[in-house]
Amino acid sequence: MAATTTTVEDLPGDVLACALRRLDGPSLAAAGCATSGLRALADDPDTWRALCLSRWPSLAAAEQRCVLSAAGAVSPRRLFADAFPFPCVDDAAAAAPLDGDDQRLPGELVSAVDVYHGGAAVVSRVVETSTSSSWFLASPFRVDAVEGKSPAPAPASVASSWSPAELELSWILLDPSTGRAVNVSSRRPVAVERHWYTGDTLVRYAVVLAGCKFEATVSCSEEAGQITEVSLAADDADGAAVSGEGCLRLLAAAMAGPRKGGRGQEGEAKRRYDEFVRRKRGRKESKARREVLVDLCCSAVSAVAVISFLAAVVLR
Repeated sequence: MAATTTTVEDLPGDVLACALRRLDGPSLAAAGCATSGLRALADDPDTWRALCLSRWPSLAAAEQRCVLSAAGAVSPRRLFADAFPFPCVDDAAAAAPLDGDDQRLPGELVSAVDVYHGGAAVVSRVVETSTSSSWFLASPFRVDAVEGKSPAPAPASVASSWSPAELELSWILLDPSTGRAVNVSSRRPVAVERHWYTGDTLVRYAVVLAGCKFEATVSCSEEAGQITEVSLAADDADGAAVSGEGCLRLLAAAMAGPRKGGRGQEGEAKRRYDEFVRRKRGRKESKARREVLVDLCCSAVSAVAVISFLAAVVLR
């Protein structure tokens, strides 16, 4: 009697679909590469939609705006592939001209922001930013998800024991016109410090792209148990704020560019941030030394001119 073999595809389709919904994103993508049958089940848009909503609760508000859906502007699977790994953009890619120039720049950005503590989302916000105005293009880039006028209280379950350094952040920027997205947060903090005036704790998350730094800051008042501010800005190696147009070009390159996944990417983001800060400090010190040298030269020339004038008067 011939022996029969049973494979995972012999299970009922609804059982397999239920099992696939319990996987995380990388495992679900890997399962879809195993067989053609599993690929068909793993490509289910509802499965990826549920996965995205469970990982980034702020997308529920984006879904209400018809941004995230199987037939909407952003495909759930495409979104996960864009937002889960870290962006990787070098100077050459950012400097390359875009096809159609301004036509390729996002006309609108949707920010899906989630702050986590202990793996659970404590603050979720969606911010829509119009990027087509000349005011936005010429002004320093900045997006506020939580402002000081309307702080977000910490949940009662963590308010008595939370530490700002334990917070994690995801900041996804979506371009509804192309359906592409990029996550510009390091997920875990790269720096924690105190505000010199208010005493609030500033938790910083940063991603370095093509020599510029996208930095998200979460300001926490531990005494009041509130998250008072969540904002995103960008600056270059000289510490100057990057304009809205410059950030749009960086984001367009990041959305279309490669990604880096796997373990160690959060540590790599911290290493790149520390390297950026060291280079910024070195450039600042070098600039200060050049200014001191220029001042000394000017002083020497002035002294020579005065002495020459006095000598000419005395010897006349």
